[in-house]
Amino acid sequence: MSQVTFKGNPIQLTGQEVEVGQQAPDFKVVDNDLNPKSLADFKGKKKLINVVPSLDTGVCDQQTRRFNEDASQENGYVLTVSLDLPFAQKRWCASSGLDNVITLSDYQTHSFGESYGVVMEELQLLARSVFVLDENDKIVYKEIVPEGTDFPNFEAALEAYQKLG
Repeated sequence: MSQVTFKGNPIQLTGQEVEVGQQAPDFKVVDNDLNPKSLADFKGKKKLINVVPSLDTGVCDQQTRRFNEDASQENGYVLTVSLDLPFAQKRWCASSGLDNVITLSDYQTHSFGESYGVVMEELQLLARSVFVLDENDKIVYKEIVPEGTDFPNFEAALEAYQKLG
């Protein structure tokens, strides 16, 4: 299991850690209208999965905006996953002015977090991370940000996503 820090404090991550080259595990989350969603709902296109602790924080807000602005022109999906309630995600989407943001909530079962090894159990949040999947759901890029209050490597993630064509 991986470990990260959050505000300098060590945090153990729980769940099954995934690796580049493996098939992405399925997950069950809900969208802003409480509709169930899984990896299969986004099949056939590349995916950039932006994982944040909470959209209601400055770093998470900026991270989500950056990925959506820089990657939304691609032929794929940009998914943002957090443990925020769907109502909070919907409010954030409305106030952000970003029309094409796909936010998914893992609050019910932590299915995504457990399947990708990014649950910060002590905080009941997901660790800041980025996963890029090809159109066949193979993981081609992974970053679990070592310090939860830092930004991910935007350039590396976007390059991996854009390389998929």
